[in-house]
Amino acid sequence: MTSFDQAGDSCRHARPSAASADYLRPHYAPGVPSVIAPITEPLPCMLADATRRFPERIALDFMGQSTTYQQLSSQVARAAEALRRLGVGRGDVVGVILPNCPQHVVIAYAAWRLGAIVAEHNPLAPAAQIREQINMHHGRVIIAWEKSLARIAQAVGSLDAAGMAAAQVFSVDLSRGLPWASRLALKLPVAAARSQRSELRGKVPAGVASWDALVATTAPLPSGHPLPGVSDIAVLLYTGGTTGTPKAVQLTHGNARANAEMSLAWASQTCEAGQETFYAVLPFFHAFGLSLSLLCAVGLAATQVVLPKFGADMVLAAWKRHPATFFPGVPVMFDRIVTRARVTGADLSSCKIAVCGAAPTPQAVATAWEEATGGVIIEGYGMTETAPIILGNPISPERRPGALGVPYPSTDVRLVDPDHPDTEVEPGQIGELVVRGPQVFTGYWENPEETAAVMLPGGWLRTGDLVRQEEDGFYVMADRRKELIISGGFNIYPSEVEAAVRSMPQVEEVAVVGLPAEAGNESVVAAILPKDGQTVTLDQVRAWAEKTLSHYALPRQVAILTEMPRSQIGKVLRRVVREELLAAREAAASAATAAAAASQSAATALVERLGEVGRGETGIPDRGTREETR
Repeated sequence: MTSFDQAGDSCRHARPSAASADYLRPHYAPGVPSVIAPITEPLPCMLADATRRFPERIALDFMGQSTTYQQLSSQVARAAEALRRLGVGRGDVVGVILPNCPQHVVIAYAAWRLGAIVAEHNPLAPAAQIREQINMHHGRVIIAWEKSLARIAQAVGSLDAAGMAAAQVFSVDLSRGLPWASRLALKLPVAAARSQRSELRGKVPAGVASWDALVATTAPLPSGHPLPGVSDIAVLLYTGGTTGTPKAVQLTHGNARANAEMSLAWASQTCEAGQETFYAVLPFFHAFGLSLSLLCAVGLAATQVVLPKFGADMVLAAWKRHPATFFPGVPVMFDRIVTRARVTGADLSSCKIAVCGAAPTPQAVATAWEEATGGVIIEGYGMTETAPIILGNPISPERRPGALGVPYPSTDVRLVDPDHPDTEVEPGQIGELVVRGPQVFTGYWENPEETAAVMLPGGWLRTGDLVRQEEDGFYVMADRRKELIISGGFNIYPSEVEAAVRSMPQVEEVAVVGLPAEAGNESVVAAILPKDGQTVTLDQVRAWAEKTLSHYALPRQVAILTEMPRSQIGKVLRRVVREELLAAREAAASAATAAAAASQSAATALVERLGEVGRGETGIPDRGTREETR
């Protein structure tokens, strides 16, 4: 056994089984419990248990390089000792700025083994954003991808200027996780090798040591090192949260593991320990990817195919090595994979379950995926503050495409009046979803004011999302409270308008936002990304949408986009769309004002030449701007 295994002897070597219940919630798949057992073990016990039960099973596949659970645990033990020698202990923060890679998995479990806190950062985020986040948590150690460090240093002049002066900074070479032959090929003096090398590697700033070299030369963590408690903070994830202000969500070992156990219970009748193959395409720095890949996959002792970025061809190439049985993703991923599989003749029939998040799954995409795989695709709903899942569709014929689902095990939800959250709405009415359960976070890092703004008495969290419960018990999204559009006294829900417009044959994607209009109203604007070769007009949109929408909810303007702003996991960013449309409107107004002033100046000069100024009439009509509205 490795030192990590010995250090984990205090783990029970079994993930908590679901507590017995007298009933199963309506719509649950047969055998799925309504509650899970209380969490009594921290996150590192999940890896210790998987290693004990399946030591030789492949834990990670990274571009063809395999790592068994035994090897993974050994690497974690050395990385944990490396962190300990750097002064990292219980409650200290380790900043991680990495794409999906084996080192990312190792660092997370090593930090958790010591009781340290993993602060996750998007490696492609702007340098200023990363600097702000690091200044919030004051990490003792920062471990980052070479390309991220190089970009940060270039943007701010030095790593010290990035707010890292007080931290010990280390670089990660992504190519170290590749098979030996691939690493040798990167050194070839040919264009293909140079291109791939530039994607994986970057120039390391002066004074930054190699994390990979440090771990390789460090002994394992001494046996018997104490485990953290389940109430200790395990991870910081950055989010705009429910109020839009950037902040760090702190999740405890208990929060994160509770949600993972809920997901494992949800799939317990379909998935089998030691037999599954997960695809880790969703970023680990996002709550969705962290929970399903870093935790659930390990909880099942699954083989995890780790990809540093998404590409349909990259996924299909990996599928030949390790056919997927469980694929978490977002709608655009499923669409592109199926499309490429049709072209290449790839066989997707191994996949039993796909979990779709971030956005509603278009019916055409869901149907195509299920036809190609023979499995099911289900949707869920959650947020970073709940680690992340709150509602899920059952893995059964009762699933409801387009619905958020029903409450997860051990999860309570209510719909309340957004302006009076102590009052529940009437059945069938739209209300703000509030949630209570063991996955609900303990607060925002060093930000009690923002925490108080979203927490209600009794441990209830305000999600900020407007939801309706259908007669059959399933919950469906109305919209974000902050994105509700009010026009003529009517509440207009962007999601409903988007669903109508998205069903047009010419439309690839759409984001609906409200822009300021006269008398305090808002104008419904549909920002549309057309399908290749298609055109979309306002008349077409209104004629199509009026089949399913009330007249007051019909778009009054359309904006044609060449690219839809999306988050790192593919979610359409309405906020960004709205900001861009407002900026475009302001620029157009400024240009019109300037043109009108120039025209007036020219007219005045003409009149002066004709000696007509004294009459105060130019005879030239005002040139105002015209905006097509309905």
